[in-house]
Amino acid sequence: MTKADLIGVVAKKAELSKKDAEAALDAAVDAIKASIKKDGEFRFPGFGTFKIKHRKARMGINPKTKAPIKIKASKTVGFKPSADFKSKL
Repeated sequence: MTKADLIGVVAKKAELSKKDAEAALDAAVDAIKASIKKDGEFRFPGFGTFKIKHRKARMGINPKTKAPIKIKASKTVGFKPSADFKSKL
């Protein structure tokens, strides 16, 4: 499903215009991003939890030259589905 498909579904179910549905979806995504940035996680009951994961610095290998390279520490976002969500798969 693409973002446009999701907007279409939300617009139909909520009886909104596609423009209003897109604005609502964008606002929700922005709120989720802000929550993750502020609190380190976002919990959506019945769906799952988005949480910041920290990756340690490590050594890697450049596949082209086979030379060792240092990979910096970084952050990423992980998702853990709720038990209710898993049970419906």
